[in-house]
Amino acid sequence: MFIQVFQGPCSRPEEAHALLDEWRRDLAPGADGWLGGTFGCTDDGQLIGVVRFESREAAAANSARPEQGAWAERLSALMDGPLEFHDCDDVTLMLDGGSDRAGFVQIIRGKVDDPARLKAMMADTRSLHEMRPDIIGASLALEPDGTFTETVAFTSEAEAREGEKTPPPPEVQRELQYAMASATFYDLHSPWFESA
Repeated sequence: MFIQVFQGPCSRPEEAHALLDEWRRDLAPGADGWLGGTFGCTDDGQLIGVVRFESREAAAANSARPEQGAWAERLSALMDGPLEFHDCDDVTLMLDGGSDRAGFVQIIRGKVDDPARLKAMMADTRSLHEMRPDIIGASLALEPDGTFTETVAFTSEAEAREGEKTPPPPEVQRELQYAMASATFYDLHSPWFESA
């Protein structure tokens, strides 16, 4: 799997949502290898999209389509500043990678010097799911320099906040502190999803 993350300032979330819905309706049928995406806007006006493809080649082929370029120009015109993009070939899924039924999504962006350590923590899904049944899936997208984007799907924000009150075991806490030392959290209170 290949993940492309895009992010930028946007004070017109409803229009962005409508434009992404239009992409799903009109352009997705021609996007071979497109799997789906998670999208939303933060309270401080950041539009974030986490888009999944079968491969980097499929994503590049989609980007090369003229109709995709025209659509991307319309999205850029909606933004209050430039979009930044992050391409990730190294993807780890937890609990099937997420769920379009999530009531709340948290995007976590950070950087680690030992990506294998972070991936190992993501792989231990049994203990995490026992501890936090409010987490219904996640994906971890890594860039070569250790920059990561973790997308965590929760049943609801209320259950996520309640779950945060339960301290994890010391060994899990140690790994979380390592991974999240430089992280920024983006809360998507009203996420939306697109699937192939």
